[in-house]
Amino acid sequence: MSSSVRALHYVFKIGDRKKSYEFFVNLLGMKILRHEEFSEGCAAECNGPYNGLWSKTMVGYGGEEKHFVLELTYNYTIGGYTLGDDYRSITIEGDSIYQNLESKGHKATADSHQIELPDPDGHLFIVKRGTKEDITRISTNVQSLEKSLDYWHGHLKMKMLEKDAKRAVLSFGDDQASFEINQIDKKIDRKSAYGRIAFAYPGKELKSLEESTESAGYSILKPFVTLHTPGKADVEVVILGDPDEHEICFVGAEGFWELAQIDPKSDETLQKAMEKDSSVDWFKDGKKFV
Repeated sequence: MSSSVRALHYVFKIGDRKKSYEFFVNLLGMKILRHEEFSEGCAAECNGPYNGLWSKTMVGYGGEEKHFVLELTYNYTIGGYTLGDDYRSITIEGDSIYQNLESKGHKATADSHQIELPDPDGHLFIVKRGTKEDITRISTNVQSLEKSLDYWHGHLKMKMLEKDAKRAVLSFGDDQASFEINQIDKKIDRKSAYGRIAFAYPGKELKSLEESTESAGYSILKPFVTLHTPGKADVEVVILGDPDEHEICFVGAEGFWELAQIDPKSDETLQKAMEKDSSVDWFKDGKKFV
Protein backbone atom coordinates (compact mmCIF):
# COMPACT_ATOMS: atom_id res chain seq x y z
CA MET A 1 0.00 0.00 0.00
CA SER A 2 1.32 3.41 -0.97
CA SER A 3 2.37 5.77 1.80
CA SER A 4 0.66 8.72 0.06
CA VAL A 5 -2.98 7.71 0.51
CA ARG A 6 -5.36 10.44 1.69
CA ALA A 7 -8.95 10.20 2.94
CA LEU A 8 -11.04 12.50 0.74
CA HIS A 9 -14.78 12.26 1.24
CA TYR A 10 -17.82 10.16 2.05
CA VAL A 11 -20.63 9.86 -0.49
CA PHE A 12 -24.28 10.23 0.55
CA LYS A 13 -27.35 9.92 -1.66
CA ILE A 14 -29.84 12.66 -0.74
CA GLY A 15 -33.52 13.14 -1.56
CA ASP A 16 -34.05 16.89 -1.12
CA ARG A 17 -31.29 19.36 -1.97
CA LYS A 18 -32.95 22.32 -0.24
CA LYS A 19 -33.30 20.46 3.04
CA SER A 20 -29.74 19.18 2.79
CA TYR A 21 -28.48 22.71 2.09
CA GLU A 22 -30.25 23.97 5.20
CA PHE A 23 -28.67 21.21 7.28
CA PHE A 24 -25.10 21.18 6.02
CA VAL A 25 -24.61 24.86 5.19
CA ASN A 26 -26.95 26.85 7.43
CA LEU A 27 -26.89 24.53 10.45
CA LEU A 28 -23.45 22.87 10.41
CA GLY A 29 -21.67 25.80 8.76
CA MET A 30 -20.16 23.91 5.83
CA LYS A 31 -19.39 25.56 2.48
CA ILE A 32 -20.36 24.49 -1.02
CA LEU A 33 -17.02 23.57 -2.59
CA ARG A 34 -18.11 22.27 -6.00
CA HIS A 35 -21.36 21.53 -7.79
CA GLU A 36 -21.95 19.67 -11.05
CA GLU A 37 -25.02 18.56 -13.01
CA PHE A 38 -25.05 15.38 -15.12
CA SER A 39 -27.41 14.09 -17.80
CA GLU A 40 -26.66 10.39 -17.34
CA GLY A 41 -25.45 8.02 -14.64
CA CYS A 42 -21.83 7.80 -13.52
CA ALA A 43 -19.71 5.00 -15.03
CA ALA A 44 -18.42 4.26 -11.52
CA GLU A 45 -21.95 4.43 -10.04
CA CYS A 46 -21.05 7.52 -7.99
CA ASN A 47 -24.81 8.25 -7.77
CA GLY A 48 -25.77 4.62 -7.25
CA PRO A 49 -27.20 2.22 -9.87
CA TYR A 50 -29.33 4.92 -11.49
CA ASN A 51 -29.14 6.31 -15.00
CA GLY A 52 -30.66 9.71 -15.56
CA LEU A 53 -30.36 13.31 -14.45
CA TRP A 54 -28.35 13.71 -11.26
CA SER A 55 -26.07 16.15 -9.51
CA LYS A 56 -23.01 16.07 -7.27
CA THR A 57 -22.36 18.65 -4.56
CA MET A 58 -19.20 18.70 -2.46
CA VAL A 59 -19.59 20.30 0.98
CA GLY A 60 -17.18 20.76 3.86
CA TYR A 61 -15.01 23.10 5.89
CA GLY A 62 -12.32 23.42 3.24
CA GLY A 63 -10.71 21.64 0.29
CA GLU A 64 -9.80 17.96 0.37
CA GLU A 65 -6.07 18.63 0.42
CA LYS A 66 -6.50 19.45 4.13
CA HIS A 67 -10.08 18.49 5.01
CA PHE A 68 -12.37 15.49 4.80
CA VAL A 69 -15.59 16.49 3.02
CA LEU A 70 -18.93 15.09 1.90
CA GLU A 71 -20.19 14.31 -1.58
CA LEU A 72 -23.96 14.69 -1.85
CA THR A 73 -25.38 12.91 -4.88
CA TYR A 74 -28.92 13.75 -5.94
CA ASN A 75 -30.93 11.69 -8.42
CA TYR A 76 -33.69 13.87 -9.80
CA THR A 77 -36.32 11.13 -9.89
CA ILE A 78 -35.75 9.79 -6.38
CA GLY A 79 -37.04 11.47 -3.24
CA GLY A 80 -35.59 9.18 -0.58
CA TYR A 81 -33.62 6.03 0.17
CA THR A 82 -33.95 3.22 2.70
CA LEU A 83 -31.30 3.34 5.44
CA GLY A 84 -29.38 0.19 6.20
CA ASP A 85 -27.10 -0.61 9.14
CA ASP A 86 -23.77 -0.12 7.36
CA TYR A 87 -23.33 3.56 8.22
CA ARG A 88 -23.03 4.56 11.88
CA SER A 89 -22.07 8.25 12.15
CA ILE A 90 -19.80 11.10 11.14
CA THR A 91 -18.10 13.14 13.85
CA ILE A 92 -17.49 16.88 13.52
CA GLU A 93 -15.40 18.98 15.91
CA GLY A 94 -15.60 22.74 16.32
CA ASP A 95 -16.49 25.19 19.08
CA SER A 96 -18.31 27.58 16.76
CA ILE A 97 -20.30 24.76 15.16
CA TYR A 98 -21.25 23.41 18.58
CA GLN A 99 -22.25 26.85 19.85
CA ASN A 100 -24.36 27.53 16.76
CA LEU A 101 -26.27 24.30 17.36
CA GLU A 102 -26.79 25.21 21.02
CA SER A 103 -28.11 28.63 20.00
CA LYS A 104 -30.70 26.89 17.84
CA GLY A 105 -31.91 24.63 20.64
CA HIS A 106 -29.80 21.51 20.07
CA LYS A 107 -28.45 20.07 23.31
CA ALA A 108 -25.87 17.47 24.24
CA THR A 109 -27.19 13.97 24.87
CA ALA A 110 -27.44 12.78 28.48
CA ASP A 111 -24.08 12.11 30.15
CA SER A 112 -22.11 13.33 27.14
CA HIS A 113 -20.50 16.47 25.80
CA GLN A 114 -21.65 15.96 22.23
CA ILE A 115 -24.69 16.89 20.18
CA GLU A 116 -26.22 14.14 18.05
CA LEU A 117 -28.56 14.95 15.18
CA PRO A 118 -29.65 13.34 11.90
CA ASP A 119 -29.46 14.94 8.48
CA PRO A 120 -32.70 15.13 6.41
CA ASP A 121 -32.06 11.60 5.09
CA GLY A 122 -31.50 10.10 8.55
CA HIS A 123 -27.70 9.87 8.66
CA LEU A 124 -26.39 10.50 12.17
CA PHE A 125 -23.94 13.34 12.83
CA ILE A 126 -22.08 13.86 16.12
CA VAL A 127 -20.77 17.34 16.95
CA LYS A 128 -18.13 17.88 19.65
CA ARG A 129 -16.34 20.93 20.98
CA GLY A 130 -12.86 21.54 19.57
CA THR A 131 -10.63 24.07 17.87
CA LYS A 132 -10.21 22.20 14.57
CA GLU A 133 -13.65 22.83 12.98
CA ASP A 134 -13.61 19.83 10.70
CA ILE A 135 -14.98 16.36 10.02
CA THR A 136 -12.71 14.18 12.13
CA ARG A 137 -14.16 10.65 12.04
CA ILE A 138 -16.25 8.34 9.86
CA SER A 139 -17.84 5.41 11.69
CA THR A 140 -19.31 2.29 10.10
CA ASN A 141 -20.65 -1.05 11.31
CA VAL A 142 -19.19 -4.45 10.46
CA GLN A 143 -20.15 -8.04 11.15
CA SER A 144 -16.70 -9.24 12.22
CA LEU A 145 -14.05 -6.92 13.65
CA GLU A 146 -11.35 -9.52 13.06
CA LYS A 147 -12.14 -9.92 9.34
CA SER A 148 -12.45 -6.18 8.89
CA LEU A 149 -9.07 -5.56 10.56
CA ASP A 150 -7.49 -8.21 8.33
CA TYR A 151 -8.73 -6.11 5.42
CA TRP A 152 -8.29 -2.48 6.52
CA HIS A 153 -5.17 -2.92 8.65
CA GLY A 154 -3.68 -6.04 7.10
CA HIS A 155 -4.41 -5.64 3.39
CA LEU A 156 -4.88 -1.88 2.99
CA LYS A 157 -2.21 -1.07 5.63
CA MET A 158 -4.24 1.50 7.57
CA LYS A 159 -2.53 2.42 10.84
CA MET A 160 -4.26 1.14 14.00
CA LEU A 161 -4.98 3.98 16.44
CA GLU A 162 -7.33 2.32 18.93
CA LYS A 163 -8.75 -1.15 19.50
CA ASP A 164 -10.99 -2.95 21.96
CA ALA A 165 -13.15 -6.07 21.81
CA LYS A 166 -15.67 -4.80 19.26
CA ARG A 167 -14.28 -1.53 17.97
CA ALA A 168 -11.21 -0.17 16.23
CA VAL A 169 -10.05 3.21 14.91
CA LEU A 170 -7.66 3.44 11.96
CA SER A 171 -6.15 6.12 9.73
CA PHE A 172 -3.86 6.66 6.74
CA GLY A 173 -2.26 9.68 8.43
CA ASP A 174 -2.29 11.85 11.53
CA ASP A 175 -3.50 14.85 9.53
CA GLN A 176 -6.55 12.99 8.18
CA ALA A 177 -9.99 11.99 9.37
CA SER A 178 -9.93 8.65 11.18
CA PHE A 179 -12.01 5.61 10.26
CA GLU A 180 -13.88 3.71 12.98
CA ILE A 181 -15.34 0.22 12.60
CA ASN A 182 -17.82 -1.24 15.07
CA GLN A 183 -18.80 -4.90 15.29
CA ILE A 184 -22.57 -5.52 15.52
CA ASP A 185 -22.49 -9.36 15.26
CA LYS A 186 -24.86 -9.70 12.30
CA LYS A 187 -24.75 -9.58 8.54
CA ILE A 188 -24.65 -5.99 7.34
CA ASP A 189 -27.69 -4.93 5.28
CA ARG A 190 -26.73 -1.84 3.28
CA LYS A 191 -30.14 -1.27 1.62
CA SER A 192 -30.55 1.50 -0.97
CA ALA A 193 -29.03 4.38 1.06
CA TYR A 194 -25.56 2.82 1.15
CA GLY A 195 -22.62 5.20 0.95
CA ARG A 196 -19.03 5.13 -0.24
CA ILE A 197 -15.71 6.37 1.15
CA ALA A 198 -13.05 7.75 -1.19
CA PHE A 199 -9.27 7.96 -0.92
CA ALA A 200 -6.68 9.61 -3.17
CA TYR A 201 -4.08 7.13 -4.43
CA PRO A 202 -1.16 7.38 -6.86
CA GLY A 203 -2.71 6.74 -10.28
CA LYS A 204 0.19 4.64 -11.56
CA GLU A 205 -0.30 2.23 -8.62
CA LEU A 206 -4.05 1.69 -8.96
CA LYS A 207 -3.82 -1.38 -11.17
CA SER A 208 -1.32 -2.96 -8.77
CA LEU A 209 -3.76 -2.31 -5.92
CA GLU A 210 -6.52 -3.97 -7.92
CA GLU A 211 -4.34 -6.97 -8.71
CA SER A 212 -3.17 -7.47 -5.11
CA THR A 213 -6.75 -7.15 -3.85
CA GLU A 214 -7.98 -9.74 -6.32
CA SER A 215 -5.08 -12.08 -5.47
CA ALA A 216 -5.96 -11.81 -1.78
CA GLY A 217 -9.50 -12.98 -2.56
CA TYR A 218 -11.23 -9.68 -1.81
CA SER A 219 -13.98 -8.04 -3.85
CA ILE A 220 -13.45 -5.72 -6.81
CA LEU A 221 -16.78 -3.92 -7.11
CA LYS A 222 -15.73 -1.83 -10.10
CA PRO A 223 -12.53 -2.69 -11.99
CA PHE A 224 -10.08 0.01 -13.03
CA VAL A 225 -11.88 2.60 -15.14
CA THR A 226 -11.05 6.06 -16.43
CA LEU A 227 -13.79 8.64 -15.93
CA HIS A 228 -13.79 11.36 -18.56
CA THR A 229 -14.86 14.90 -17.70
CA PRO A 230 -15.20 17.04 -20.86
CA GLY A 231 -12.82 19.98 -20.73
CA LYS A 232 -11.28 18.78 -17.48
CA ALA A 233 -8.87 16.13 -16.25
CA ASP A 234 -9.61 12.43 -16.60
CA VAL A 235 -9.75 10.50 -13.33
CA GLU A 236 -8.86 6.85 -12.83
CA VAL A 237 -10.71 4.86 -10.17
CA VAL A 238 -10.94 1.38 -8.71
CA ILE A 239 -13.87 0.51 -6.43
CA LEU A 240 -13.14 -2.16 -3.83
CA GLY A 241 -15.44 -3.91 -1.39
CA ASP A 242 -14.44 -4.84 2.16
CA PRO A 243 -15.73 -8.05 3.83
CA ASP A 244 -19.11 -6.36 4.42
CA GLU A 245 -19.19 -4.86 0.89
CA HIS A 246 -18.63 -1.31 2.12
CA GLU A 247 -17.66 0.57 -1.04
CA ILE A 248 -14.14 2.02 -1.13
CA CYS A 249 -13.20 4.27 -4.04
CA PHE A 250 -9.49 4.67 -4.70
CA VAL A 251 -9.09 7.55 -7.13
CA GLY A 252 -5.96 8.51 -9.05
CA ALA A 253 -4.52 11.45 -7.16
CA GLU A 254 -3.07 13.28 -10.16
CA GLY A 255 -6.37 13.76 -11.99
CA PHE A 256 -8.38 14.17 -8.82
CA TRP A 257 -6.37 17.09 -7.45
CA GLU A 258 -6.83 18.91 -10.73
CA LEU A 259 -10.61 18.43 -10.55
CA ALA A 260 -10.86 19.12 -6.82
CA GLN A 261 -10.23 22.85 -6.97
CA ILE A 262 -12.80 24.87 -5.02
CA ASP A 263 -15.23 26.64 -7.35
CA PRO A 264 -16.15 30.06 -5.88
CA LYS A 265 -19.35 30.07 -7.98
CA SER A 266 -20.50 26.63 -6.86
CA ASP A 267 -23.01 27.89 -4.28
CA GLU A 268 -24.59 30.14 -6.90
CA THR A 269 -24.66 27.25 -9.40
CA LEU A 270 -26.41 25.01 -6.89
CA GLN A 271 -28.95 27.70 -6.01
CA LYS A 272 -29.87 28.09 -9.68
CA ALA A 273 -30.19 24.33 -10.10
CA MET A 274 -32.49 24.08 -7.08
CA GLU A 275 -34.66 26.88 -8.43
CA LYS A 276 -35.09 24.99 -11.71
CA ASP A 277 -35.66 21.57 -10.08
CA SER A 278 -39.19 20.54 -10.98
CA SER A 279 -38.57 16.80 -10.70
CA VAL A 280 -41.32 16.40 -8.11
CA ASP A 281 -43.77 17.40 -10.85
CA TRP A 282 -42.71 14.46 -13.00
CA PHE A 283 -44.70 12.12 -10.77
CA LYS A 284 -48.39 12.38 -9.95
CA ASP A 285 -47.86 11.49 -6.29
CA GLY A 286 -44.39 12.95 -5.91
CA LYS A 287 -40.97 11.41 -6.41
CA LYS A 288 -40.44 7.74 -5.73
CA PHE A 289 -38.66 6.33 -2.70
CA VAL A 290 -36.37 3.32 -3.04
